[in-house]
Amino acid sequence: MRVVILGSGRGSNAAAVLEAQAAGQLGRARVAQIFSDQPEAGILSLGAQHGVPSAFLDPAPFKTKLEGPGEERYIEAITGCGADLVVLAGFMRVLKPRLLAAFAGKVINLHPSLLPSFPGLDAVGQAWRRGVKVTGCTVHVVTPEVDGGPIVDQAVVRIDPADTLESLTAKVHAAEHALLPAVIARLSEALRIEDRSPRGN
Repeated sequence: MRVVILGSGRGSNAAAVLEAQAAGQLGRARVAQIFSDQPEAGILSLGAQHGVPSAFLDPAPFKTKLEGPGEERYIEAITGCGADLVVLAGFMRVLKPRLLAAFAGKVINLHPSLLPSFPGLDAVGQAWRRGVKVTGCTVHVVTPEVDGGPIVDQAVVRIDPADTLESLTAKVHAAEHALLPAVIARLSEALRIEDRSPRGN
């Protein structure tokens, strides 16, 4: 299963995926390409470290969404990679229906809360301020509704009395780093089983 990762920042979740791949823990999945919408993003340095092609891909003309010419560039580039799965790992743009239709059901996102609770920005902070006793992270299929697609899997993080916002954030990140590679590995095995099914049934 060929995986394309999209990210905008330092790439800690992408690093977790690549480290799982190096350790033989990513099932039949292999990261084929990393793209970033930020030319100086730390995620781009991960490619050289792990032998995976990485590149800045111009998202213009919009600042917070992927639409118009930028969207077309991403569709063309991802298609050219032969992607079976597109993973959003801190990709800070709203995807629009044209790209989602081009890769229907094949785009997943990692969100730092137990959706449907605390969608949107600053999810860990939202949970902290609300005073809940558990939060976590979610991998979900991306749809036009932001953070509203079908849930693939979740990991629970308990908020202890001694936690600070900083310690809670670190715990959620650790959960994310375990959950995302595990989900990709499981999806790769499901794809393999589907591909080996008899045709025409």
